[in-house]
Amino acid sequence: MQERVKGLLPDTLGIEFTDVSKDKVLAQLTVRRDLCTLGDSLHGGAIMAFADTLGAVAAILNMPEGSRTTTIESKTNFIGGAPIGTKVVGESAPVHKGRTTVVCQTTLRTEAGKLVALVTQTQLVIQPGV
Repeated sequence: MQERVKGLLPDTLGIEFTDVSKDKVLAQLTVRRDLCTLGDSLHGGAIMAFADTLGAVAAILNMPEGSRTTTIESKTNFIGGAPIGTKVVGESAPVHKGRTTVVCQTTLRTEAGKLVALVTQTQLVIQPGV
């Protein structure tokens, strides 16, 4: 998986995939200063981008071969912060695998287990040739 994201946003963010299957996607992200707010905590946009990436991968693994996807809805509940140097662990799992959409639930926690965010997203399934 890592080689497929070289030069893309997941690579820029520093997302490291640790386990990828149809049932769940696990990854981690180390909080760097360039991903933070002025308060030295992981920026909400970085949190959303991390979760969106994991959800998209989970969706792609559960779509027909040759299909593409795009996020059509995403809801993020920001629960807690993640300061510089913290490792954030993400887990995304599909909760609906339909013909036209895949819905994924993503949980982000610090390595110590503190909840950072809960994200639910809907991915549109774009059939080949469309």
